[in-house]
Amino acid sequence: MLSQLSGLYGQNLFESVIPFWLRHSIDKEHGGFFTCLDREGQVYDTRKYVWLNGRQVWTLSKLYNSFERRPEWLDAARLGAGFLRRHVFDDQGRCYFSLTREGLPSFYQRKPYGAGFVALGFWEFAKASGEEWYREKALELYARLSGWIANPALLGRPALSGGTASSNLADIYILASLALEIGDLEMLRKCLRDIRLHVDPATGLLHETATLDPSLRKSTPDARLICAGSIFEIYWILGRALRLCPDAEVEALLLRALDAACELAWDQEFGGYLYFIDIDGRPMLQLESDMKLWWVHCEAIYALLRAYLQTGESKWLNRLEAVHNWSWSRFPDPRHGEWFGYLHRDGTLSHTLKGNNYKGCFHVPRMLLYSLLDLQAADGR
Repeated sequence: MLSQLSGLYGQNLFESVIPFWLRHSIDKEHGGFFTCLDREGQVYDTRKYVWLNGRQVWTLSKLYNSFERRPEWLDAARLGAGFLRRHVFDDQGRCYFSLTREGLPSFYQRKPYGAGFVALGFWEFAKASGEEWYREKALELYARLSGWIANPALLGRPALSGGTASSNLADIYILASLALEIGDLEMLRKCLRDIRLHVDPATGLLHETATLDPSLRKSTPDARLICAGSIFEIYWILGRALRLCPDAEVEALLLRALDAACELAWDQEFGGYLYFIDIDGRPMLQLESDMKLWWVHCEAIYALLRAYLQTGESKWLNRLEAVHNWSWSRFPDPRHGEWFGYLHRDGTLSHTLKGNNYKGCFHVPRMLLYSLLDLQAADGR
């Protein structure tokens, strides 16, 4: 099976997914990338979403750095990086969430994640281009990111008297992702410590939001929220951290969480992984909770591949085969390229779009690239 996946993933990445984004997303007049693309690739919203632009700069630069030094990938990444350099920062060095086509500020989101993906994109582009400014700016953003997470008031989101102290998986994800690139072992050790806060002792699942006050654990829908996609993603990211900072306890914790997420979120009636689940089986606030999303299944594919390569246990290979077959028959678009993003619970299309303000050139190509590289390494190539 694995040899078949290697050929299939390479073909989909280089003949379908990346060509779709190169054909349709690049704004050659103003720079940057359009991400709101319909099924055929037509632009239906000209705003530039900052975190998705940072992600696309990263994707194209990563392809250039780790697979093949194709000039068209570097040229496209430069258009995105240059647009962000000119327009993304406010007078305090913070990042806007969206910009007009020309680069004027459109919306400011009081979260740090846009800046995190700008930093990731800049860091990878600096390696590809050799342009030192982007490396220095990535390091500056990385240095500020922890402060923005610890004190959201710096982003205009002050602490409120009714708020609850918590830890978010998204914070661990973005800090670990950057620390891996930069080589910050101290931060990686901190992320490996912090992941313990999210573990549900009874099930081994990781809460999306870990309430730090034990008396309030699971007291709200947010505190009971389980997102299997986040567990899949954090599993392999922290797995990379464990190669640099070994910790047998965390390694076992992550495998248990992956196993539990697979069991909990797999839809026994229709197949595929549900988006959000309440750990106590109570009603969800998110109306999209039973949908099937592209990124959840991309992260599942790569996480299960990593688990199989790590352990050699057949249960991971069986699960990989199941989610691959389910996903491959529904998400990729053989006619116009790329993947659809949103399915109803029964696996039928909910939207025909290929990109929006949350779906861009990132989860699909990253999964395909990393899977391809790992499969080739396992095959001795």
